[in-house]
Order: sequence, then structure tokens, then C-alpha cells
Amino acid sequence: MSVAALVVHYIEERDHRLMRRCNRWQAPRWVRLGSVYATRCGDGWLWYALAIALMTLGDEARFRTVGSATLAAAIGVFLFLRLKKYAGRRRPCALEAHCWAKLLPPDQFSFPSGHSMTAFAICVPVGLGYPGLAPGLSLVALSIAASRILLGMHFLSDVVVGSILGALLGYASYALIMA
Repeated sequence: MSVAALVVHYIEERDHRLMRRCNRWQAPRWVRLGSVYATRCGDGWLWYALAIALMTLGDEARFRTVGSATLAAAIGVFLFLRLKKYAGRRRPCALEAHCWAKLLPPDQFSFPSGHSMTAFAICVPVGLGYPGLAPGLSLVALSIAASRILLGMHFLSDVVVGSILGALLGYASYALIMA
């Protein structure tokens, strides 16, 4: 077995162990509601509201900041749609029933997490453009990413890779547009 295959096997073993723990966990009501709310925030409406708020209340850098976040998110959507089809990894909820989450996934594939990628692709450039918003945006992005695992939509590795790719896209688009 090659080194790459061993690494993938190692990651998948841990992903599946965490999936089983999350899927069988009888989470408190506040965790369940918070997870659903966080995932719904990542569905898009929060990002549109953020863009509108920045465009109406922001300073002279608002156009470039919103532009860099939009560019990063658009490239992220293009990228994760292609990567999901290429990887073809089934979602945790397709492998094992979840004990309390009954949300339907937006598509059949898991890798990488589109919600996580989009959240970080938007939060990084906006946080760089408006540093006062960075702590709150980071909390939102992390909450969205964690909710995807807790709700059985993604494995940990899906969320980690999606978050890293989103952050890199966000930083690159900010550097490109703000330079």
C-alpha cells in the first residue's frame, strides 16, 4: 500500500469514528438548535445581508472588500462543485442515520464542504478589510463549519479542507484586489 493510500485510510478511519460519535450523540437542545441555525446562516442569506450592510455602512474600501469576498466565494463555488464530483465521497448521513438531525443535504457528495469553503472565502477578505469584524466573522465561519459535522452533513476532513481552501481563496482575492 502506498504512503498516500495509508494517509487516506488513516484520515478516513478517524473521520468515520467521529461521524459515529456525532451521529449517536443526544446533543442538548441548545446544541441542536445552534447547529441548525449556523448551517442555515451558511446557506447564503447571511452573506447577502453582510454585503448589503457593508455597501451601505462601509467606508471607501467597501467596494473592493465586497468585490474580493464575492470573487473568492464565486471561485469557491466553482471549485467545490468540481471537486465534489471528482472525489465522489458519500456524505456521513448517507452512510449512517443521524439520531436527531433530519436535514436533507444540498447534494449527494461530501468532499469538500461547500458551506465551510464559502464561509471562510467571505470572512477572510471582509475580516482583512474591516479588522473590527474579524472576531465575529471568525466565530460565524467556525460555527458553520462545526455545524456541518454535528448535523452529519460532512466529515471532519471535508470541513478542514473546505475551510483551508476558502481561507486561501479569500486571502488571495483580497491581495489581488486590494493591491
